[in-house]
Amino acid sequence: METLTKTRKIGGSLVVTIPKTLVEEEGLTENQPVKIEVKKIRKSGFGISNGMASLSKEDEFKGQLEENE
Repeated sequence: METLTKTRKIGGSLVVTIPKTLVEEEGLTENQPVKIEVKKIRKSGFGISNGMASLSKEDEFKGQLEENE
């Protein structure tokens, strides 16, 4: 099973927490050896503009359409 989690710093090390649902699904126990694969993910811009007003139709197309003069 695959899941996303954040790293945390404890002392000089980074640790990750395995979510309870994954622990239960895989039947993991304390001190059990597990193999992990680490992949950095890019932060999306989702939620970055939280609290800002929605774009109007005019704003959405601004700069995309040029008027011919």
